[in-house]
Amino acid sequence: QVQLVESGGGLVQAGGSLALSCVVVGRFATYAMGWFRQAPGKEREFVASISGTGARTYYGDSVKGRFTISRDNAKNTVYLQMNSLKPEDTAVYYCNRQGGSMPTMTPSDSWGQGTQVTVSS
Repeated sequence: QVQLVESGGGLVQAGGSLALSCVVVGRFATYAMGWFRQAPGKEREFVASISGTGARTYYGDSVKGRFTISRDNAKNTVYLQMNSLKPEDTAVYYCNRQGGSMPTMTPSDSWGQGTQVTVSS
């Protein structure tokens, strides 16, 4: 059984930055990790993913150049650095341990509880 605990959400003005963290209790280094988000009334959206080694990353088109995913396998933690935030980035952000070591846009069933990010205009 895996547990994922996100933190770091909050309220920020447009143009600002936030850093999210997700600590994983369970196997971590052999799995790719992803971040997804869901805004009210919208479907869950892929944000970013990273391979088990951290060597490969993928980003959703809406966040490319603004967000950076990283991981520390010694700490069982994956991070999402969010810069140049926009009001449309407002959503609940979820951490996801993916099904294998290679990053994909497809989530597995292993989710955290989510952390709210609100960007004011």
